Amino acid sequence: MTSMIDSSRRRVLVGALGAAALAPLSALSFAATSRPGDARFVFVILRGGLDGLYAVPAIGDPDFAAARGPLAQYEQAPLTLSGPFALHPNLAQMHAMYGGGELAVLHAVGLPYRDRSHFDAQQVLESGGVRPYEIGTGWLARALAPTSTKSIALSTAVPLVLRGPGVVDTWAPSALSDPGADLVARLAQMYANDPALATALERARALHLGAGMPPEMAGADTMGEAGKNKRYGNFGVLAQRAAEFLAQSGGPQVAVLEIGGWDSHANEANPNGALANGLRQLDGGLAALREGLLPSGTWNRTVVLVATEFGREVAVNGTLGTDHGTGGAAFVLGGAVQGGRVIADWPGLAKRDRYEGRDLRITTDLRAVIKSVLADHLQVATSALDSAVFPGSAGSAKLLLLKA
Repeated sequence: MTSMIDSSRRRVLVGALGAAALAPLSALSFAATSRPGDARFVFVILRGGLDGLYAVPAIGDPDFAAARGPLAQYEQAPLTLSGPFALHPNLAQMHAMYGGGELAVLHAVGLPYRDRSHFDAQQVLESGGVRPYEIGTGWLARALAPTSTKSIALSTAVPLVLRGPGVVDTWAPSALSDPGADLVARLAQMYANDPALATALERARALHLGAGMPPEMAGADTMGEAGKNKRYGNFGVLAQRAAEFLAQSGGPQVAVLEIGGWDSHANEANPNGALANGLRQLDGGLAALREGLLPSGTWNRTVVLVATEFGREVAVNGTLGTDHGTGGAAFVLGGAVQGGRVIADWPGLAKRDRYEGRDLRITTDLRAVIKSVLADHLQVATSALDSAVFPGSAGSAKLLLLKA
């Protein structure tokens, strides 16, 4: 790990059934068959605007304590990173990944969008556009369209980022029991003369079996398997299931997961509050994903990107929370990542250095982060990234995020 500090600019550069549902409990939908590949990519969307300065405090910035007020105080000491940065104490397992060279932290990152609306910012985050609703499909769908790469959304509906010219598999948990083998057989008989439904049902069964279910349990309750990760909330269950799908030979190579609840307008520093619990879920879920991919060796060829639609205002508000902002933090992790680094062209936290006098200034375009992963990990052509995937982003600098 290396650090370079340019004191004149006060900036730091640290580190060089898409067609039908099979079951209520395992709401599965599956797309067309494609050839398996080696690379795995997971995109985790944090909906609601994570306070990047709370998750990744710049404790060494001389203006940090004054700028953040009560939000500069933590119940336990933050976990030290390189340069002036640290991790929230609830991100202990991510900190261990950082120490093992498997996690890189990006700070002062964000989108071209600056107007602080959740809905508009999330649309830009997933569409890859510059302005809300100028593009109606997702950047990941457009990136994968020319390839045979299979993708899965761990959600009840396909998120915008995966909507586009291709087809997408989905899986989501349910409180109801899965159908038994007899019902699945009857469905197969019913769908026999409908190619689309028959194919979707068969793919659903195949992927379910590939995730570790014996044939006689193809419709059984699977929540018991994931129960050990329930302490991390629904995200822990989804992360474990994602690992099972991604570890399959011939299974999906790309997965999208999401966690909501990051809108921290009040009582942000409550150690048992929504933000603290969200960080615990994120930490535990990412650890569960890693644990699930390690035995097959899949983790070594996996990249996970964790991003949110915008950061928060630097200063605390009147209800001890933070309002919508712009610049924030993101995480890139996995066995294929050159981790153990914080990557930040740090703008400083003095009021004169903030965007519009209030927000952490964006110095790294999040699109550049995503494009670097897509180019180096999924081998998406630069010409396609600059035109079809992220139109208008040709000027964004590439970052070296992966191992050589």
